[in-house]
Amino acid sequence: MEFVYKRAGLEDIELLVKTRIKVLRAANRLSDDIEMSLVEQQSREYYEESLQAETHIAYLVFDGEKIVGAGGVSFFRVMPTYHNPTGWKAYIMNMYTNPDYRRKGIAYHTLEILIEEVKNKGVTHISLEATDMGRPLYERYGFVSMNDEMELPENCM
Repeated sequence: MEFVYKRAGLEDIELLVKTRIKVLRAANRLSDDIEMSLVEQQSREYYEESLQAETHIAYLVFDGEKIVGAGGVSFFRVMPTYHNPTGWKAYIMNMYTNPDYRRKGIAYHTLEILIEEVKNKGVTHISLEATDMGRPLYERYGFVSMNDEMELPENCM
C-alpha cells in the first residue's frame, strides 16, 4: 500500500478537528455519545491560531480519499536553560492510525516526518505523552521515560 502524507494547512482544519476528537475518544476510552462540542470549538481555534503562527505542524495520512492516520507537533518556549539555551521545545501529539491500517508503518513514518520537522526548526528537546498502545512505537524510536517531571492534579487546584 502506498499512503500520501500531507502537511496540513488552514484548509484542513475541519479534518484535523475530526481526527483530534477521534484521538481523544480512543485515548480516553470515551463513547461517541460523550459531549465534545467545547473541545471541538477549542481545537478549531487552536488549529487556526497555531497553524498560522507555525507553532503547530500537523500531518494527515491518506489512502486515496480516506484519512487513515495523523500526527502533530506543537512548539512552545520555556525559560532558557544550560541544556536548552533557546528554551524552545517540541511536543508530539495527536498521533492516530485508523484501526484497519495499524501495523503498516503509518505511525512510525508519521513520527519520522514530525521529528524531521522539529530538527529543521533547530529544536532539540522533544517530548510526548504515550498511551499504552503507543509506548512500544516511541520506545522503538528511542524515546525514554522521564523521571523528573511532576504534575499537579486538577483536583488539587
